[in-house]
Amino acid sequence: MALNPQSAVALRRSSPVLNHGARGLAIDAAPTVSRPYPRPQPRAVTKWAPPSSRSFSISARRNEIRDVSTLPDRIVPHYQQTRTSSLLSLQWPRPPRNILLMPKLHAPHVTVSAVEFAKHIHNNYPGLHLVFESHIAQSIHETLPFPIYSTEPSECSAKYAKKIDLVTTMGGDGTILRAASLFSMVNSVPPILSFSMGTLGFLGEWKFEEYKRAWRECFMSGCPVPVEDLAASHTRAAAATRRVGDQAVEPDLLDWESVRGNGQCMGPNRTSKILLRNRLKVGIYDSCGRNITEHLSPTSMAEPDLGSTSPTDMAMSHHFASGCDTPGYLHAINEVSIDRGAHPHLAIIDIFVNNHFLTEAVADGILISTPTGSTAYSLSAGGSIVHPLVKSLLITPISPRSLSFRPLVLPLHTKVVLKLSKRNRGRELPVSIDGKRRVGVSIGMEVRVEGERLQKTEEGFVGGVPCVIRSSSRKETEGISEDDDSWVGGLNGLLKFNYPFGANNPDEAH
Repeated sequence: MALNPQSAVALRRSSPVLNHGARGLAIDAAPTVSRPYPRPQPRAVTKWAPPSSRSFSISARRNEIRDVSTLPDRIVPHYQQTRTSSLLSLQWPRPPRNILLMPKLHAPHVTVSAVEFAKHIHNNYPGLHLVFESHIAQSIHETLPFPIYSTEPSECSAKYAKKIDLVTTMGGDGTILRAASLFSMVNSVPPILSFSMGTLGFLGEWKFEEYKRAWRECFMSGCPVPVEDLAASHTRAAAATRRVGDQAVEPDLLDWESVRGNGQCMGPNRTSKILLRNRLKVGIYDSCGRNITEHLSPTSMAEPDLGSTSPTDMAMSHHFASGCDTPGYLHAINEVSIDRGAHPHLAIIDIFVNNHFLTEAVADGILISTPTGSTAYSLSAGGSIVHPLVKSLLITPISPRSLSFRPLVLPLHTKVVLKLSKRNRGRELPVSIDGKRRVGVSIGMEVRVEGERLQKTEEGFVGGVPCVIRSSSRKETEGISEDDDSWVGGLNGLLKFNYPFGANNPDEAH
């Protein structure tokens, strides 16, 4: 009910008055006390007008952080073998929706690039959900005009395994390692699209300047027809079904129609190439044979989103991947190491291969590496360089006492056990998995390692870490495949393999 000005003044005079005194707020009962506030003036009555074209919403803020659990479940891609390549072909049954972006830590210029990349995806690929690690999300969400997603560090391993379709890393080899470690408790890892923006970048495939092309090729891989042709009725009928393996799949063409501009694919035969990098399965057992893998903890608080290895998290993550309730192991993409730590004496470790005693190693430590890890710690310790397509594992001693203890290359499915000898004088030695998780082992404890098996299903392969390989711009000649071009180029350009002395350019020696 509205009051006229005279009624409002009369009501004010008959009401108590608020006075601000020296000691605070007081209530005056007498209406004759002077008032510090002016009398209210009558307001002009205005007629309602329709809202202008620029309206404001009372909905939630656009630059908010939402929980990953609200996202749709993960889309699992297919990996198919081809006749012309030793690599696999990436086939998306539907466009990926949930994208995990992982920039290099403590690198502000990389974070700026990640924001640029995120805006490009949001503007040109509608309907995608961008996910960041919690500490990254807190630092950048105010700069993005759209909501992003994250979760608590203690829950990231389980939730990411169920929700993430594709991982994009921006950094060096350590960033790729960090991404793989987030999925170390599951058998099925999302594809990883990596941009080399770190120190070395031996595993990084793309330069960030190529991010539009790289993202387009990866996102549209498996699209049955070019996007510009999807609107035509004859194209819809021709592409109504396509085969993935022995199954006929009906693509949801409407999902691909929303892609704008640079999102157009180049036909059904142009797919991204995938290199499945083998991993190691690692289990830690005490002297009574009990599995204590759950006690491994992150090695650095600088990477809080690595998550925990509590029994609940391990069971949840592994149950999603394989239906097993107690996994009992973690995965390593690089290596497992056991070393003497801060102790001055050499470590004494008994090595068993397929339940047969191999040797008693007296050294600073022992490494068990994958072919991917053969260019990491193992290379620094004198190990061999092994191509990532070679299914194997390596045993490399770290500064052994005996000069006859040489590195070994064994079949991937070999079961290796490292057991602390009783001659270790009661010391506890640290065990590290990919440098990301660590636990102490004492006399009688065992580290059991074997290669992860790649399982071929009706939809393709399960296991390993699928890495998107940069496509070569040069044409393939008959009988010569260029699948290995980036690996050979990395040996020459980054590792300076057999670099000639006295030459500024290794090509000068040829």
